[in-house]
Amino acid sequence: MSDKLVQPVGPYSLVRRAGSLLFVSGQLGIDPQTNQLVGGVEKQLSLAIQNVQRILASEGAALSDVVKTTVLLADMDDFKTVNDLYAIYFKEPYPARSTYAVKTLPLHARVEIEVIAQCNE
Repeated sequence: MSDKLVQPVGPYSLVRRAGSLLFVSGQLGIDPQTNQLVGGVEKQLSLAIQNVQRILASEGAALSDVVKTTVLLADMDDFKTVNDLYAIYFKEPYPARSTYAVKTLPLHARVEIEVIAQCNE
């Protein structure tokens, strides 16, 4: 996994710290090497979570520090696929999570994930 961070697709910060909390903006399945969206919900979610990992690492945190996630889906029919893949990256005790179906995501992505992490560094 490259250490390169994906560039925002709008006027926002990738991450903001508030005390010991890290707020990571919604991440898409964008390849940080090409800055292009990859195809398919599985690839998009994997890459989106890897992008979250890179952002957290840049702040001294890891996926195990995540306490809350929000997952946005373009199609709720992808819910099971997303759950199966999500469980590979996030381990018990799982973060609290909300999942919503939305009409459209940026760049017509299939999935977006944002996280809040506890970081004591």
